[in-house]
Amino acid sequence: MSLPDLALLAGGMATRLGGLAQATPKVLMPVAGEPFLAHLLRHARRQGFSRVVLCLGHLAEQVEDFLQAQPGFGLDIMISHEGPARRGTGGALRHALRLLSDPFFLGYGDSLLPLDARAAHAAFLAADQPALMTVLHNRDQWDASNVIFQDGMVRAHDKAVHGQPGVEWIDAGVTVFRHAPVAEWPEADPWELSALTGALARQGQLAGHLVHERFREIGRPETLAETDAWLRAQHSP
Repeated sequence: MSLPDLALLAGGMATRLGGLAQATPKVLMPVAGEPFLAHLLRHARRQGFSRVVLCLGHLAEQVEDFLQAQPGFGLDIMISHEGPARRGTGGALRHALRLLSDPFFLGYGDSLLPLDARAAHAAFLAADQPALMTVLHNRDQWDASNVIFQDGMVRAHDKAVHGQPGVEWIDAGVTVFRHAPVAEWPEADPWELSALTGALARQGQLAGHLVHERFREIGRPETLAETDAWLRAQHSP
């Protein structure tokens, strides 16, 4: 069975990177000798994806120029433009639904998760819920834990629960969604996707898929450096 489409949210302003990303979209930040997007697209292809939808906003034209100059990732790549007004992560994803299969995978343009995507897809189908989130048993090791995970379900997904009993897991950066919960979210743009996943968790409609390898991300200068070193080590002889 082929995998559903993969959406990548890559339109943010990269404020935590400060001057590093002032004139460069975060997804094109140089990491291990090339733009991070190149690593993400090759990783998506290795996982078995064939179609990727990039949700772009800030400095989108630079990403389009990169893709035009770099054919050969072996993927069908579509672009959803956020437009002149900020939509937030949730609004940007809702805007892209017209281009996406139902269901679809969601990832982020600043995060790479070593993942068996077919296993995650099978878990999503078996759970029969509107969404499934990958979770890592984090215990605040790599970032602040924000998830309660019990009996195959995400029971809470909220930064506000950090420090409470049972909050030992973290959103690992990849979620599988059906269209309906995104399309039917009642808030106008801009809105954040975490509001939807938090609501689904409270309603008992957010399945969880445990992963055992940590995600790598470039959202802060220190994690950018760590991910650069990790990717270089992956490619060293």
